[in-house]
Amino acid sequence: MTNTNNDRPRLRALIAVRLSVRTDESTSPKRQREAGEAEARRLGAEVVGHAEDLDVSATRTTPFERPELGDWLARPDDFDVIIWWRLDRAVRSMGDMAELTRWAKRHGKRLVFAEGPGGSSLELDMTSIMSELIIMLLAFAAQMESQAIKERVTSANAALRAMGRYSGGLPPYGYTPVQRPAGEGWTLAQDSQRVEAIETMIRMLLDGSAPNAIAFHLNSEGILTPRDWNDVRQGRNPKGRKWVGQTVKRVLLSPSLLGHQTYAGSVVRDRNGLPVSITSDPILTRDRFEEIKTALGERPKGAAGTRKDTGALLLGVLHCASCKGRMYRVPAHSYSVYVCRTRTKGLPCEASAAIKTDWVEEYAEREFLKEWGGFPVLERVTYPGYDPRPELEAITTELRELYAVRESRRSRVGLAIWQEQVDALEGRAEVLEATPVQKERTELVPTGKTYADYWRIGDARERRFMLLDTGTRLECAKGQRGGRPADMKRRALERLSIDLRGAKVQQQGGYSRA
Repeated sequence: MTNTNNDRPRLRALIAVRLSVRTDESTSPKRQREAGEAEARRLGAEVVGHAEDLDVSATRTTPFERPELGDWLARPDDFDVIIWWRLDRAVRSMGDMAELTRWAKRHGKRLVFAEGPGGSSLELDMTSIMSELIIMLLAFAAQMESQAIKERVTSANAALRAMGRYSGGLPPYGYTPVQRPAGEGWTLAQDSQRVEAIETMIRMLLDGSAPNAIAFHLNSEGILTPRDWNDVRQGRNPKGRKWVGQTVKRVLLSPSLLGHQTYAGSVVRDRNGLPVSITSDPILTRDRFEEIKTALGERPKGAAGTRKDTGALLLGVLHCASCKGRMYRVPAHSYSVYVCRTRTKGLPCEASAAIKTDWVEEYAEREFLKEWGGFPVLERVTYPGYDPRPELEAITTELRELYAVRESRRSRVGLAIWQEQVDALEGRAEVLEATPVQKERTELVPTGKTYADYWRIGDARERRFMLLDTGTRLECAKGQRGGRPADMKRRALERLSIDLRGAKVQQQGGYSRA
């Protein structure tokens, strides 16, 4: 009995879909699927699956590296033919095409493109040398087109950056793209949630936390990393990336926080060497940015964060009369006491003192307010100066990097661009070198309140700062055992001495509140 066409196994087709940018309507997944399914019907093939790789670039990944298509290619026995809409949906380089061709030849697969040259379908049988030649020529054309697109995009993005416009891609952390109020295109505006996260990072850093500790806190609070946030912004599912110390440092050291346009980690500058602005509402001032740089740069490796404030009113104010060391508040049964802990540090103290917390804090408050409660408090108002040196250092670094690559510029155009960048930076450096450092100045302005007013509304930490700022010092001598319980408080207070002379010296020049 002879076989008829109806007795042959039906051709099994896999439809492959790829999209670099999910929002690109001209090559939408639906359009690619419909073209592939129509081609499968023309071939009389049964569609056994779809390999959809969205937000996947053909120039950055081979067919075997794509999540869905790569999984299907690892199971070649599950299909007979792969159908793409067009060749550029499969590959954009001759190397990738050669690899895919070898795979198809080894496994006896057919590669089909629903729309080939001229609009008609293109079916390639890898058993034919001519098919291999045709597909390599088409791959060469696809690679040339990809290179041309890359150059046009690079040129267009460079022009947008020079104009201070957002050119697409991952926005700097803390900002979100918004349409420009006047004219076409996009710019950046502060993103309130991301700015709040940045402020949390800065606060923890300046309080003594290391970048890794900050990263741990951000992860525990469920704050999205820059790339996960960008996924959500573009309607994609976040991948659950975690904050690490280096990510925290990269965010806090980014010049974009100053509102500067950046590219490949460097500040974009105009023809005068000035940083190009990407927003009219920068997140940080230069002084705050330099403060962050100092905090990150001066931290010893592995250093621990600062201790949490104990809330002890007299920490740094109360001292042992014998060894002159600080006294610390410690719990004792149902109350607490201030004690001298010099001996616990291995140092001598002939008469270590101790006194009940309530008694000594009550005494300190009464004596301090008696002396200074009625005096007015002045507030320090600081007017920032200007130091051109940080920007000059940044320009110096950029110039060194440019001078190091001069010999790599082989064309006249490349040398002209290099010279233009150098001239702009040196022009800006010349201006900064001629700009004097302006120191910040501080003035004392009346607050309209007295120390008693601030004492009444302040917590223990703020009250302690008042005592320290005015130079108040207490000393406590060691007590004697025995005596009537009713006399214990009186005898304890007799062991105290308070020195307000530091405050008296300040009285001549006024009082200040930071």
